[in-house]
Amino acid sequence: MPEEPDAAPPAPFPPVQRREQMFPILSAEDIARVARFGGRRSYATGERLFATGDRGIGLTVILSGRVSIVQHDGAGNVSPITEHGPGSLIGEISSLSGRPALVDADAAEPVESLILKPVDLRALIVAEADLGERIMRALILRRTSLIDAAAGGPILIAPGDDPGRVRIAGFLRRNGLPFRSLDPASDEEAADIVAHLHPAATDWPLAILPDGTVLRAPSDTDMAIAMGMIGKPDDQCVYDVAIVGAGPAGLASAVYAASEGLSVLVLDSRGFGGQAGASARIENYFGFPTGITGLALTARGFVQAQKFGAEIAIPACVTTLECSDANGIHRLHIDDGRVYRARSAVIASGARYRRPALTRLEEFEGRGVWYWASPVEAQFCSRQEIVLVGGGNSAGQAAVYLAGHAAKVRMMVRGDGLAATMSRYLIDRIAANPRIELMNRTEVVDLDGGTAGLERVTWKNRDSGETTEAPIRNVFMFVGADPATEWLGACAVLPDEKGFVATGQDALTLQTSVPGVFAIGDVRAGSVKRVGGAIGEGAAVVAQIHQYLAQR
Repeated sequence: MPEEPDAAPPAPFPPVQRREQMFPILSAEDIARVARFGGRRSYATGERLFATGDRGIGLTVILSGRVSIVQHDGAGNVSPITEHGPGSLIGEISSLSGRPALVDADAAEPVESLILKPVDLRALIVAEADLGERIMRALILRRTSLIDAAAGGPILIAPGDDPGRVRIAGFLRRNGLPFRSLDPASDEEAADIVAHLHPAATDWPLAILPDGTVLRAPSDTDMAIAMGMIGKPDDQCVYDVAIVGAGPAGLASAVYAASEGLSVLVLDSRGFGGQAGASARIENYFGFPTGITGLALTARGFVQAQKFGAEIAIPACVTTLECSDANGIHRLHIDDGRVYRARSAVIASGARYRRPALTRLEEFEGRGVWYWASPVEAQFCSRQEIVLVGGGNSAGQAAVYLAGHAAKVRMMVRGDGLAATMSRYLIDRIAANPRIELMNRTEVVDLDGGTAGLERVTWKNRDSGETTEAPIRNVFMFVGADPATEWLGACAVLPDEKGFVATGQDALTLQTSVPGVFAIGDVRAGSVKRVGGAIGEGAAVVAQIHQYLAQR
């Protein structure tokens, strides 16, 4: 099979080694191995292989001819990405799951190709380990590049302080989807679109999809449906295991269960990663001596679960778990009416940061009060003084990260210090950072602002009673955690005295008081509340699920 390099992608170029990994050229031997899993198809010059938004395209391997890859957005902008020749792969990470394509592919000349459906691609990756590794690396790097280029995603348009734009941007980012975010006050293209659409004040944000569809003030679910992230459940499908929560525990259980041949469904109301996904840098997780962001770590697990065939539905807010009926089937009801069925269920819904009893707190959520510290939120803190409340590891990681953006981080804790609640390496890093001021025995007592969001914060020293008011527009809350178990009311799993889900008599038993229902990670009573522990429980629970299913 003749080999020739792909045409160069648009600038900026990735490093040479990275580009070779992103655009590998398969040898004749490689193609012969791929051919066992796919079928041949021909395309005439000018014929479209697939378009942005098409689903289930899988992977294409070019045998002869050339294919042009371009991106376009809802504003009509079209940009070439690359041109693939013989031996090239066409696809990115959505090829594994069959989710919508983010680019257009057209035959620049007559093309002969091999087509692998998503299920065939997953079979190839598992069966051909070395070749599968090269293909996986290329798919992951291409998705990263598409995110950087905002290819194939929506354009979000709203005033810079609009909380809806921040919410949707956060949702898309946490699910690994590309997007552009524009302010009509400073961007001419956005201003032209707004002038044409005449949005009302209640229409923000506008989301312009690649096909030109305009969504006004969409919810997360509206965006997910429009982006092809979720569909209707198969009424005939009964999964071996349904996992509620896509944090480290849930993703780990999905990886191990799917890799061992179980049919797996993962449900999450927001995005993969959970609280860990918002960590700016995790430095005490085994195997990563230089640290890794929570999003990067959990994104790998998200892709790995799909590699083994786990089905992931996000967003899917589970409102009710109906425990096993006479046939041993559990039913999971979603807030939009969907119902999924499974032979076993894993509670991995984690815990949520508590909301302090502050007047007007809810009013400023998403408008100056934040429970995450990602780049989406950090952009509002540039050269500003901010307040961060909390003394745990998540608070410490957020303080260090935000100090790289803000002029000053006032870190407030109710207790006498951090030694009892935070890892030593974070305490030392906070002490060494001149932009972080640790304020012990201090608590926020009042929030004030107007239509533009939070404007002033008042705090109190718990010993002296002295109060201080300052013009602060951003407060980050990392105050304790309560279990996310409100959806379990119809299923009589026993909680502990704090509301966390109780499991077996010993620490190794992960089954709850209800047969076939298991609990792992932060939501489980007695868990260590660490990423490593959550992942360990996610792996361990699979053996117990196997045992339960075998007994039935």
